[in-house]
Amino acid sequence: MIDIKLLRDNPDIFYKSAKARGSDTATIDRFFELDGEWRENLRSVNDLKHQKNILTAKISDAIKAGNGTDELKDQVRQLNLDIEKLESRQKIIETDRDVVAKLIPNLLSESAPVCKGDENNVVVRNWGLARVMDEDVEYYKSSTANMGQYSVIDRRPESHVDLMQRLNLADLERAGKTAGARFFYMKNRLVKLELALMNYAVDYLSERGFTVVEPPYMLNYRSMDGATDMETFKDTLYKIEGEDLYLISTSEHPIASMLMDETLDERELPVRIAGISPCFRREAGAHGKDTKGIFRVHQFTKIEQFVFCHPDQSWEFLEEILGNAESLFKNLRIPYRVVNVCSGELGNLAAKKYDIEAWFPSQGKFREVVSASNDTDYQARSLGIKFRTKDGNRFVHTLNSTAIATTRVMVAIMENFQRDDGSGFEIPEVLVPYTGFDFVSS
Repeated sequence: MIDIKLLRDNPDIFYKSAKARGSDTATIDRFFELDGEWRENLRSVNDLKHQKNILTAKISDAIKAGNGTDELKDQVRQLNLDIEKLESRQKIIETDRDVVAKLIPNLLSESAPVCKGDENNVVVRNWGLARVMDEDVEYYKSSTANMGQYSVIDRRPESHVDLMQRLNLADLERAGKTAGARFFYMKNRLVKLELALMNYAVDYLSERGFTVVEPPYMLNYRSMDGATDMETFKDTLYKIEGEDLYLISTSEHPIASMLMDETLDERELPVRIAGISPCFRREAGAHGKDTKGIFRVHQFTKIEQFVFCHPDQSWEFLEEILGNAESLFKNLRIPYRVVNVCSGELGNLAAKKYDIEAWFPSQGKFREVVSASNDTDYQARSLGIKFRTKDGNRFVHTLNSTAIATTRVMVAIMENFQRDDGSGFEIPEVLVPYTGFDFVSS
């Protein structure tokens, strides 16, 4: 949620930011309409309370003088009724205003590119030697701003869907029968590979000062609404019928709300959390995209980085958590690019977001595997998370980043480490101590 005082004092910066995102500025207009009503109503309440104070003083004087007070008391009773009505209206207006305020997006960082569409995201850097089919070379070069390294291959790697089924690593057909589309039974060495990725990421983050947390897999509405933009996000969530509970779509949300309505001591900051959990997503709006396999599914496991920090340090922490994610992929030897995400693709919470997109040679394209965002104080305001200073309480800044989303990384491994003879795929060296094997075959 935005800072209402800042919005009142500096409306122009919010209009400019919303326009840069492609958001409807009518929401800001509506806020000022309701805020004007709220402030006018508040003045009326205060005026009536002032009149009541005058009458109360007159009653006191009349009693001392031995005069009658019935008429004055009748006036006070009427004022009490009028005040009660106005205060009731005040609460309604305030609720409506705050609902609208929550729809106003966060202020955009000056370093976020103003553009629309994922295709216009700005390439920051590339890493790794990508295996690229000759027919995909021009796409690869343009997608890396002609900075990416590659080697041309003459055989397109097998799709992860075909590879998994041929190597007996997953049963998609039976999952479709028992649960529906975008579900899977994972089997054999693929299960061990997933566990290896989870342990690898957890160990890496633990060594860098992150506290490992397994959060609740469900949240109530208050917590979920505070952690995310429910108006635009609710279609991706699974609601528990008859309960005030939602299945989480990322551990970011229960970790963000873990400190809800708390005030930390400044010395406690920063708080670094590595969240590990299954994620449940309806994938609304993804009809027809990645309908087969495990790239885009309703249930997957993710290790998430989350930071609560001092406002003066949040931009440093954005680079830190992005750097952590990059190191994980470098160690896995998966080629990738980092992009600075367009303002029109940020959503409401993030002031700035980086994506890491891995190279998938079978598909001949880059696909998102990591998102790293600085939500500044926007999320913390909704959740009421503050810290104490000698000058008073302030809201913390919150940041989040994927570390490893296991299914997407496994797809990247299967596509990037296939042997040309089709016998199977190699396991990245950094994972072998966790898996106990270095190759997966039939």
